[in-house]
Amino acid sequence: MLRSAGYSSPASTGPICSRSNWSHSKQRMNSLQCNTLKLTLAVAIAGLLLSCETIGYYTQAARGQLSILRGREAIEQLLEDPNLAPQLREKFTAVLSIREFAEAQLQLPVGENYLTYVDVSRQHVVWNVFAAPEFAIDPMNWCYPLAGCVSYRGYFSETAALRYAEDLSARDLDVYVGGVDAYSTLGWFNDSLLSTVSERADYQLASLIFHELAHQIAYVPGDTVFNESFATTLERAGLRQWLLLEQHTDLLALAETERVRQEQFVALVSQYRARLADLYQQELAAADMRERKGQIQADLRAEYTALQLQWDGYSGYDNWFAGALNNAQLSTVSSYNELVPFFTDLLESVDGDFPRFYAEVNRIAAMDADTRAQLTNSTTQ
Repeated sequence: MLRSAGYSSPASTGPICSRSNWSHSKQRMNSLQCNTLKLTLAVAIAGLLLSCETIGYYTQAARGQLSILRGREAIEQLLEDPNLAPQLREKFTAVLSIREFAEAQLQLPVGENYLTYVDVSRQHVVWNVFAAPEFAIDPMNWCYPLAGCVSYRGYFSETAALRYAEDLSARDLDVYVGGVDAYSTLGWFNDSLLSTVSERADYQLASLIFHELAHQIAYVPGDTVFNESFATTLERAGLRQWLLLEQHTDLLALAETERVRQEQFVALVSQYRARLADLYQQELAAADMRERKGQIQADLRAEYTALQLQWDGYSGYDNWFAGALNNAQLSTVSSYNELVPFFTDLLESVDGDFPRFYAEVNRIAAMDADTRAQLTNSTTQ
């Protein structure tokens, strides 16, 4: 999932972005001016450090984010519209309730996040490009001056993403382009509810909001496993509490079923990714290596079909398995949840006290990479 589109918050934005003296009538305009300044600073910093090609990437990211900011509509004002579609009215009301729960019960930094709605008028808000060598499982990384290194490159235009993927493919790399329905700006801006997720069930929206807000609690640049595992752990714990509070006990079983299916899916992909890793260690001619790789991919599809029988025909992952199942695509699954057991144990060790949990997570996040990896890996083995 895209987290920051290649940039993160500067240490300080100074008094230019202060809201203390805003009048109500000017707040929206000044907010947009302040956000535009942040984007300009990000591109300017990139321009000092990066190549022309990468400056172009930052520019499209800034333009894409600015289009989101310009499209924001206040949810409370939309709810006053008698002509608002009933489905959207229901979702907006649910989101406001979820916000209150996240702040009061989970102690998340809700702030002004999810108080606005944006109709992006497309299937996905962002498309992420992944790439990996044909005979290696480790994906390429892209590194940014402020956000660290990540294993994808995000585009607000599907056409631009596909064009970049074609360039990578021409270099004999495995490539995969995946659509993203929501992302966190990591505190750069107040995140909005997007039309790309507005048709999700309320409990799925709750999961999304808890997950994305978790990234504002702790985020280690370049450590995707740490970041995603923490956010997933908080998402699951928060969802359980929310369902119990809302007395949606019937949905607890459904959420648990979805969690088990996701874990089985991740385990299946990880198993076959390991098989490919073993294959790539062998000294084989490229043609033979390619043939065996294809057989492993075919075996993965067959085992997924068998797994679906246990799921009563559930087809939620069919679109994903319709892809090439190459090294780039497989890399999008395997790494994200490896440390969930570690964070789950950590949450239990503080008796479910979220502020204490966050303090421990941030203490670990502040460690150097080797120390952090040694601690988290030693407790999950």
